[in-house]
Order: sequence, then C-alpha cells, then structure tokens
Amino acid sequence: MSTASAPSATLRPGTVLADLLPASRARDIALVVSGAALTGLAAQLSVPIPGSPVPVTGQTFAALLVGTALGARLGFLSLALYAVAGAAGVPWFAGGTSGATGASFGYVLGMLLAATVVGALARRGADRSVLRTAATMVLGSAIIYAVGVPYLMGATGMSLSAALAAGLTPFLIGDAVKAALAMGALPAAWKLAGRRG
Repeated sequence: MSTASAPSATLRPGTVLADLLPASRARDIALVVSGAALTGLAAQLSVPIPGSPVPVTGQTFAALLVGTALGARLGFLSLALYAVAGAAGVPWFAGGTSGATGASFGYVLGMLLAATVVGALARRGADRSVLRTAATMVLGSAIIYAVGVPYLMGATGMSLSAALAAGLTPFLIGDAVKAALAMGALPAAWKLAGRRG
C-alpha cells in the first residue's frame, strides 16, 4: 500500500521539483547557491548584439528554470544572491562583468522578480504540462523585459522605441527557443519523477 501511494504523495499539488529532495536547511542553502551559480554560468554564454548594450545570454533561461524548480521563496533567494554578489563584484554577469551600474542590470532585477513569480506558479502546477510551462516561461520573460527595458532607458537615455529595438526585439526568437526547451524539460522531469516515485 505504501508503494502505491508514494507517487501521489511525492507529486502532490503544491510541490516543485526541489521538493523531491529531502527537506533540510542544508538542502535549501545548497539549492540557493547552486541556482545562483547556474545563472552565473549561463550568463557566460553571451553573444553581443550589434547596436545594443544587452547581449543574448543563457542567464534568463537559467533564472526562469531556477525559479520554476525551486519555487518562489528559494528562487527569490537564489536570484537575490546572484544579483547582490554580482553587484558586489563577483564577475558572473553577462560576459564576466559585475556591478550594478551597467545598462543591462535592470534585466538582472527583472530575473529576480520573474523567478519569484514563476516559482509561485510552479507551486500551482504551471510546470507540469507543455502548454502551462510555455505560458509560465512567456510570463517570466515578459516580467524580465518589463523591468529591464525601462532600466535600459534610464541608464542610457534611449527613447522607448530605441530601448525596445535594442533591448527587446532582438531577443524574441531566442526567448521562443528557450520556452520550447523548458516546455520539453520541465514536464519531462515531472514524468520521470512520477516513474521513480
């Protein structure tokens, strides 16, 4: 009887992928640090965009995955660690940069908010199906831009149309690819967890 009930207990509503690991303070600390490190590592996958101070990176994808996998609280803490450490000088922002004065720092702040929101949605099952995962990733990306583009305008003096052209439009195709990857990866992880449970 306990074997039959294990999957439903493990995969109950309100859980995120991180909850599949035994709960402890050490687990939470390890997940927060690992999520920040993953985001910093993904930020090094950086491709400059001509005419834009904002490069294409893997950090937005990593930040959304961290939020979704860890949930709102740990996702927030992980991205807060990433943002604070990077602002303090750890060279793990895009292209090995650091500091809070760059034109793209607003995107880092947007990732912090987005990780929190997608983490809260993941607790409601938003990462369990392909369509819900896609919608969650699109919302997370929109939050990142909603913070990043105005910050870009303020940091550079760009007009709204120029900031959209430099800080939004060039990234839409990449965001679609990232959403597609998440659409496959997250529901598949839950299916695998269900089989193992």
